[in-house]
Amino acid sequence: MFAGLEEVPRSWLSAIESRLDLLCQLKSGPSERLSEAMRYSLLSSGKRLRPILALASAEAVGGDPFSAIDAGCAIEMVHAFSLIHDDLPAIDNDDLRRGRPTLHKAFDEMTAILAGDALFALAYETLSSIKAEPARVTQSVLLLSQAVGRDGLVGGEYVDVVMEGEAASTEAIDYIHPRKTGALFAATCAMGGLLGGGTNLQVTALKAYGADLGLAFQIADDILNETSTEEQLGKPVGNDRHAGKQTFPAVYGVDRSEELAKDAISRAIGALQSQGIESPPLFQIAQFAVSRKH
Repeated sequence: MFAGLEEVPRSWLSAIESRLDLLCQLKSGPSERLSEAMRYSLLSSGKRLRPILALASAEAVGGDPFSAIDAGCAIEMVHAFSLIHDDLPAIDNDDLRRGRPTLHKAFDEMTAILAGDALFALAYETLSSIKAEPARVTQSVLLLSQAVGRDGLVGGEYVDVVMEGEAASTEAIDYIHPRKTGALFAATCAMGGLLGGGTNLQVTALKAYGADLGLAFQIADDILNETSTEEQLGKPVGNDRHAGKQTFPAVYGVDRSEELAKDAISRAIGALQSQGIESPPLFQIAQFAVSRKH
């Protein structure tokens, strides 16, 4: 387990890696290169924070954490899809991701686009195949759909791109950040709570926790893009500023942005406490979100 998340059992991370490998097996035949590209992105070194959150949320409501492992893996597939497409020349045009060439550089642009599409489809295949109470699976599919689509991740990314070069504003970041990152974090925690057998109130609290956690995480990303190094992040730094992106530091400066991230974490923990949810992994993840260096 990486530094800062000692409360997360090592068995969770190893199980997540094994399950991702199994769910996205290499397929031989005419589309083998597509399969290789999917695995290149999905199985690259990453924090696996979203699937960890799914397991932690299931445990937090008294359920078996592994009841949410396929939901967590589905979310990681969506996350990988979003990174592949973010890196494309038409969007962020990045050459590095996690310290190695982005998918369109390692393979080619056409393969990268289709690998992202295939991972998105595999996410829904994985999620809808979960053996659990049907109503909870259906609700999980709905949560993910809402978090990813026009009013979620994709919509946030769209506005993020089309507003490049515009004067940074609170209205813009208040629209972009909760959708670009917060929506998927919120859905992740809610899905974990659902599949762990949580009550409606517990699931609502977990969703609120995830939304503020995601906001803090994105603010921290904005700050790291300004203050970190390429070696630490494994991807270019300073490119948000050069591209005229809508970021918290552009609006508030680094110091105030750090305060706002901490405020979001306080709200996230408060949401859990409002329902008596005591979860060392979720509490530690919240602190990790704003203290991490990469």
